[in-house]
Amino acid sequence: MSGRAAREEQPQARDGGRGPNDRVLTWPNLISFVRLLGVPLFLFLFLVVRADAAAIVVLAVGGTSDWVDGWIARRLGQVSRLGELLDPLADRLYILATLVAFTAREVVPWQFTAALLAREVLLLGSLGVLRRHGYGPPPVHYVGKTATFLLLAAFPILLLAAVVPAAAAVAGTIGWALAWWGLVLYWVAGALYVIQARQLVRAVRGRQGAAA
Repeated sequence: MSGRAAREEQPQARDGGRGPNDRVLTWPNLISFVRLLGVPLFLFLFLVVRADAAAIVVLAVGGTSDWVDGWIARRLGQVSRLGELLDPLADRLYILATLVAFTAREVVPWQFTAALLAREVLLLGSLGVLRRHGYGPPPVHYVGKTATFLLLAAFPILLLAAVVPAAAAVAGTIGWALAWWGLVLYWVAGALYVIQARQLVRAVRGRQGAAA
C-alpha cells in the first residue's frame, strides 16, 4: 500500500480497526438514497405547491430517520464507504435545502441561515486542505452528529409554528431552543474538524521536513 493510500484511509478507520467495505446495495445505503429523494420533494411541497402539512411530514421523517441508517449499518455489519459519504451528504442537503426554503418564506431570519452557511464554507476550506495533502474527509464527530440531530429536529417544529397559529407559542419556543443549540454545536464541531485538519497537515509537514 502506498503512503498516500494509507493517509486516505487513516481518518476513516473506525469500529475497532475494522474498516468500511465497498458494498453499494445495502439497507443503510437504500435508506440514505430515500432520504436524498426527500430533499427535492420537500422543496417542491414547500415552495411550489405550498403543501405545508405534507412538507412538515417529509421534514420530520427525514430528520428522525437520520440515525436509522447508521444504526442498521452497525447492527448488520453493513458499514460501507459509500454509506459514510451518503449519510453526511443527506444531512447537509436537508439542512441547506431547508434553510434556503425557510429563508425564502421568512420562517427563519437570514442571519441564522448565514451563520450556518458560513460554517459550511469553513469546512469546505478545511476539506480542500486535507485533499491537497492526500487525506479524505475526517470521521464524523459525535458533536457534529448531535448538532445535526438538533437542527433536523428543530426545522419541522419551526415550520409547524409558522403555519399553525395555535401552536406558534409552544412550537416556536421549542423549535428555536433546538435550533440555537444546534447552531452552537454545529460551530463547535466545525472548530474540532479544523483543529483535526491542522494536526494532520502538521504531521505531514513534519514527516516531509524530517525526510528532507
